Amino acid sequence: MYEPNVVGDWQEYDEHAGLRVRVHRLEAAEPPRGRDDAAEGLTYFRVRVTVENRGSLHSTIHLEDGQIDVRIGPDGESAFIDWRNSQFIEGFDVYPLRRATAVLYAAGPEASLSQVDVQVQLRVDDEWADRRLWAGGIGLDEQAVGTGAVRDGLACQVSNFLRDQAEEGTA
Repeated sequence: MYEPNVVGDWQEYDEHAGLRVRVHRLEAAEPPRGRDDAAEGLTYFRVRVTVENRGSLHSTIHLEDGQIDVRIGPDGESAFIDWRNSQFIEGFDVYPLRRATAVLYAAGPEASLSQVDVQVQLRVDDEWADRRLWAGGIGLDEQAVGTGAVRDGLACQVSNFLRDQAEEGTA
């Protein structure tokens, strides 16, 4: 069974030795060059996607518009992507022990931002890698999640699911 990653987790690519990617720093943030008129009434957020090369050879990385899909809320509706403010990786050579980061600005109704899914399909040396999915949310108090104060939060749901899977694996 395919399981999504939690925002912040690294995911290694078997087909590209040494390359790994993660979606991280999912946070509410205003775009640097001003709001897009089409996002009126929506809440902006920022997400970073970092590619790291732990291999011995350099790889040419492409992570452009259309390779990152952002879905929000329980129904998985598409978030508004602000292409003008976002920064992508377009044909960048990532050498060993180096990283490259794309910064994506998106927006959606504030009530839907507690559930954010980010799907990434990296292109490496003109070959498509498998799609990977990260799940997270905005507005969760991470300290409260650890104490159980936010019982229905996505982070708690993911933690409970992983704990249940681990218990089933040992039984």
